[in-house]
Amino acid sequence: LGGEEANLLLPLYLVLAAGIVASAWRQWQAPAVSDENDRATPSGIAGWPRPLLAISVVLFALGLFWSDDRSTGLQNLCFFLVPFALVFALMLDVKWTRERLRTVLIVVVVMALVCALIGFAEFHWRHLLWNETVIRTNDFNVYFRVNSLFWDPNVYGRYLSLAITVVAATLIWSRNRREMLILCAVAAVLWLALITTFSQSSFIALLAGLAVLVALRWSLRWVLLGTGALVIGAIVFATVAGDVVKLDLSRINAQSAGRANLIEGGIDLFQNRPIFGYGSGAFSEAFRDEIAGQNAPVTESHTEPVTVAAELGVVGLAIYFALIASAIAALGAGMRRVMPGLGAAFGTNDPKRGPPAARAAVLAAFIAVLVHTITYAGFLDDPVTWVLIAIGYSLAFPCRATSAA
Repeated sequence: LGGEEANLLLPLYLVLAAGIVASAWRQWQAPAVSDENDRATPSGIAGWPRPLLAISVVLFALGLFWSDDRSTGLQNLCFFLVPFALVFALMLDVKWTRERLRTVLIVVVVMALVCALIGFAEFHWRHLLWNETVIRTNDFNVYFRVNSLFWDPNVYGRYLSLAITVVAATLIWSRNRREMLILCAVAAVLWLALITTFSQSSFIALLAGLAVLVALRWSLRWVLLGTGALVIGAIVFATVAGDVVKLDLSRINAQSAGRANLIEGGIDLFQNRPIFGYGSGAFSEAFRDEIAGQNAPVTESHTEPVTVAAELGVVGLAIYFALIASAIAALGAGMRRVMPGLGAAFGTNDPKRGPPAARAAVLAAFIAVLVHTITYAGFLDDPVTWVLIAIGYSLAFPCRATSAA
């Protein structure tokens, strides 16, 4: 496009087009009356996700006017944010029954297993399907990273982490012994596949997702205590046994593939233009021009809050954190109480077993995505984020007719 190349999600665009056509055809055949008035009413910030998502897209579009890299920003807007907003609108209107949720689970698991099989083949034959950067990196590393059908091993790892999180949610809420054994086997296979990615950010995301499930199913207090113990243990290990594993905090930038410098540089960019930033999609260009020079090997921040701060300043950062807070509030609305009428449609209604499994799975998966974006990248430019918010919002605030079915 215009002499440039971009990695686009062409199959997803075809699926989106089919969804739009189907929705338009359904409206043509039998125009539906809006059911918003019949939807359970969210309170407080739990009702903000939809307007904040819209504001985020509009702000990103406005950021193009002062962007130092308008081409990249325009690609992100046209090929990612706008299509994903349409995905969100379509998913929000779906009536999520138990059968549909089970279908989604099966599709996620089957696709993850297919990707895992391809990843195992890549690992066995030491041959990747694409991405010359990863191929060259593997030639100089003692370990071999795979990316399966994905472009980036970290994105492949993110998908596996989300799949394991969803499988784990189904597993710990299940009462069927045979189903539990199958889910354990699936989780084990996906875990082995995750190891072949060597994606630290994906492992951290998985731990975050599992911690949310444990907190919802059993006890938040024990999760907090366990997390605190883990942090203290990591600090003690780094202090006492750092030499054994060759952990050198003075070389943290090299050991983190340059991310420490990227974060520091992003903070410097934010300080240079704190109000509106350098514009949408301009982080890499600004980092080259003002921080690292044109020959910098890596220019993507790989830390989403830093990217937002550098590109859209305080305004963008405020909307970003408000969106996260509202999404968590919406997806977790009513989790501490039993929701009458939803047990038959969305999972257990037993107070001793916590919230419905589907809602717990969506919330845990969203937290996993969020943690992954903080340690890697890709919040609103990942369609999974939009889909999780849409499904979680619909489950938290269903139409009364649906919840009574």
